[in-house]
Amino acid sequence: MVDNIFGHCDLRFSKVEEVFRRNFQEGWEYEGAAFAVYHKGKLVVDLQGGYADSSSLAKWTDKTRTIVFSVTKAVGALCIALLVDRGYINYEDKLSSFWPKYAQNGKEDTTVEMVVNHQAGLPVFDGPFSFEDAKNPDRVSEIIESQTPVWKPGTKSGYHAVTYGWLVDQIIRRVDPKKRSVGQFFREEIAEKHNIDFFIGLPPAEEYTVSRLATPSFSFLLREIWQQPALLVMLVMMTLAKKLGWGYPQVWTFPSWLNLSEKKITANNPELHFLEQAASLGITRAKDLAKLFALVIKGEIVSPKLVERFYEPMIKEKDVVMGFEAPKGLGFMHSPNPKKPGKYVFGHPGYGGNNVVVDPEEELVIAYVTNGIKVGYGDKTLIFNRLKNAVLDIVEKFGKETGKDAASTQLLGS
Repeated sequence: MVDNIFGHCDLRFSKVEEVFRRNFQEGWEYEGAAFAVYHKGKLVVDLQGGYADSSSLAKWTDKTRTIVFSVTKAVGALCIALLVDRGYINYEDKLSSFWPKYAQNGKEDTTVEMVVNHQAGLPVFDGPFSFEDAKNPDRVSEIIESQTPVWKPGTKSGYHAVTYGWLVDQIIRRVDPKKRSVGQFFREEIAEKHNIDFFIGLPPAEEYTVSRLATPSFSFLLREIWQQPALLVMLVMMTLAKKLGWGYPQVWTFPSWLNLSEKKITANNPELHFLEQAASLGITRAKDLAKLFALVIKGEIVSPKLVERFYEPMIKEKDVVMGFEAPKGLGFMHSPNPKKPGKYVFGHPGYGGNNVVVDPEEELVIAYVTNGIKVGYGDKTLIFNRLKNAVLDIVEKFGKETGKDAASTQLLGS
């Protein structure tokens, strides 16, 4: 597997290449992965390797895309932000102002901001919700309208793991002047205009490019826990929550047809890849994910004034679904900047270790995608942390060289 590592890396970031290779050599990457970094508007790291599908010995190529799960939420957030920027909607607007039937069963005061901040009280949908329902936006609308929130909207923040995507889609369909879906809106207003390879709803003809997801072995799980003992606490708490009904454990098994267990990975079903699901089924490459947010912090997607609102979290309280403090705001997740006490980076982590992290002050975007599912989440993903920390160390070291151009790029193996 190690011989299939390719891409390019700025000479100043050669340490990142070493870490990327070591992740494969030490068995931390047991399938495939890609890692990309934009710094001051330039792609300085584009590393890829491993297998798109080890079960068939299909190697990862430059065309390989993968599902990035909840990283997709950040892209859905950008779509909402673009509509806000153009004056079609405000974050403070009640959904009932443009979606009258939403105002049922205690939802009449829910705002757009509450939806993107995971405060809507709809982390799951009550009642049957089939895959056929999910493919029918009119049916999804009816199901959402009939829901009773599990907490009063605006009073708590609890991760809307999958429902976030359908809520965002329904908002866009109503406030976009052309009444487009989230996938079509993103494609036409952002992806095609900026040459970004990211899909919310993959064209069937592109299915051959999607890597096959694989879950870790038990021994791999033990290795992750040994390296990061905090993972054991997280896993124990999640198991107890499911067994004892703490919090809202049903969120992690909804919907039943989107299964990510070790035995059946329904996310490998191509039919799911075609679904426009803006919370969990975005499909992309690392360098495109990084490029997207490099354009965001340059103010080329939405106005710089609005982008500044992404920099700091709006909510720092305990998330009632995840069970721990999860800083968030306007559809993004935040984490403390390890190099700058008191400051945050923003972006969004995804299941399995996928992640995008943005430090606007350094004009830095870090993106990682993988089809080899890791146990850790966000900052608790060892493999991603190794790479991220290597990048941050380099940027810190050369941070004062703002007047110099980046060193020339080298091809791996040259």
